Amino acid sequence: MTDRRAFRTLVEAKQILVLPGVFNGYSVRLVERFGYKAAAISGAGLSESLLGFADRGILTFDQNLRACEQLAACTSMYGNALNVHFVARAFERAGLAAISIEDQVWPKRCGHLAGKAVIPAREMADKVKAAVDTRHDADFMIRARTDAAATDGINAVIDRLNLYAEAGADIVFADALLSVDDIATVAKNVRKPLAVNMGFGLIERGTTPLMTPKQLEALGVATVSYARMLTSAALRGMINALEAFAPTITADRPVQRPDLLLPFSELNELMGLKELEALEARWTSE
Repeated sequence: MTDRRAFRTLVEAKQILVLPGVFNGYSVRLVERFGYKAAAISGAGLSESLLGFADRGILTFDQNLRACEQLAACTSMYGNALNVHFVARAFERAGLAAISIEDQVWPKRCGHLAGKAVIPAREMADKVKAAVDTRHDADFMIRARTDAAATDGINAVIDRLNLYAEAGADIVFADALLSVDDIATVAKNVRKPLAVNMGFGLIERGTTPLMTPKQLEALGVATVSYARMLTSAALRGMINALEAFAPTITADRPVQRPDLLLPFSELNELMGLKELEALEARWTSE
C-alpha cells in the first residue's frame, strides 16, 4: 500500500527528492533496488513502451490508469499521473501518491517538443480545484504543471504556478525551463514546492540545462524527475545487444556476451521469483 504521508514528507523536506522516471516492471524494481525512495511514472515512457509512439496524446486514460495501477502494485514506492475529477479519483484509488495535471491543450505533447500550446490559466486553476475537491485522502498530492515557458515566458510561469497553488496544488511543476537563471527565478518566486524535469540525466537534450540534484537543491528546487533516463538507457541496451547478436546468426559457434545481458538468475531475483515461490509453497499440498 502506498504510504502517501511518507511521500508528502519527502516532497516537503529540505533535501531535494530525486524521482527517476519509470515505465515498466523492470524499471520500477531496479529503481527501488538502487535505493530511491520514490519514482515518477513517465507518460512519455508509457506511450513509447506500450504503444511504440512518441508522446503526442496517443496514450489513453484507461491505458495510463491500468499501467500506473500495475506499477504501484509491485513496489512500495510512489508515482504520478494525469487529468481531473473522475481521473483524480481513479488514480487515488489505484494506489498512487500523487497526480500530475497539465495546462497544455489536448492532444498534449512531450514538454520538450515544439508546437506546444496552453489553456487559459483560470481554466487550469479550476481543474486543480476539481482534483483537490475530489480526493479523499488529504495526503494524495496534486501536482500542477505549466508549459507556459515556451509560449509566454518566465513571468507567466510564475503567475500560473502561484495561481495553481492558490487553487490547492501541493506541488508546482515548471517544465522545459531554458536556463539556470530561469530555474532559480521560478524557485525563488513560487509559493509551493517546485518540481523540475532533468530528462535524460546523463546527457543534454537541447532544452533544459543539465544540472545535478545538489545544484538544483541549492536553488530551492524540491523535486527533480529524470523521466527519460531509463527509457533511453533501455533502448541503448537493446540496440547494443541486437548489434552484438546479428553476426552470430550465421556464425558456426555461439558468442558469450555477459557484459550486455543480465544473467537469468539475477533477472528472476529482480522480478520477485522468490516471493512468488514462497506464496506458491504456502498453498501447495505436501
